[in-house]
Amino acid sequence: MTSTAQAPQSGAGSAHPEHLGHVIFIAAAAAMGGFLFGYDSSVINGAVEAIRDRYDVGSAALAQVIAIALIGCAVGAATAGRIADRIGRIRCMQISAVLFTVSAVGSALPFALWDLAFWRIIGGFAIGMASVIGPAYIAEVSPPAYRGRLGSFQQAAIVIGIAISQLVNWGLLNAAGGDQRGRLMGLEAWQVMLGVMVIPAVLYGLLSFAIPESPRFLISAGKVGRAHEVLREV
Repeated sequence: MTSTAQAPQSGAGSAHPEHLGHVIFIAAAAAMGGFLFGYDSSVINGAVEAIRDRYDVGSAALAQVIAIALIGCAVGAATAGRIADRIGRIRCMQISAVLFTVSAVGSALPFALWDLAFWRIIGGFAIGMASVIGPAYIAEVSPPAYRGRLGSFQQAAIVIGIAISQLVNWGLLNAAGGDQRGRLMGLEAWQVMLGVMVIPAVLYGLLSFAIPESPRFLISAGKVGRAHEVLREV
């Protein structure tokens, strides 16, 4: 009786070798939200002096524009759970990807300081959503035996996003001759720095179409058959 009772637990706790690669792909795709979290929150560092010079603002106003994304972060984090429970984890990721994309385009093409601040808030909302939905989704699709390791993808992605944003800023600054307001592709260098985030944001959105919905959400939505299919995949 003991061995019979333990066998299902062991099977439920680990993924088959042929499924593990698929699970890793799913976790990495979801962790792209963490990458954008790190990227968006730190990319503004490369544009500070250019923004100060272009809009002729003091340190207090500049600091507010830089930090104002935190307001959006708070709202996004507070609402992401409810949104995900209502429309699904994948739809929540897709909304976040759209907000990241819109924020990147708007931040790259502002016509006033308040306009830039508004797009930063939109980006903050996306950061808040990604910070909640990414680890929750990964935990819900990961086999118990690998849940901790796969969950660490989110934190690793945040750090990588921070590092990549600074490397991109450095490369663009060098291409503009060391001047944040130097011309690149018809824009000032700092605008390109903020706009480049469109690339990972679009990739995040595309990857969200390639991964399955969370079995937990599917069961809550009454889609038990589909939940079983996803569980077999992972």
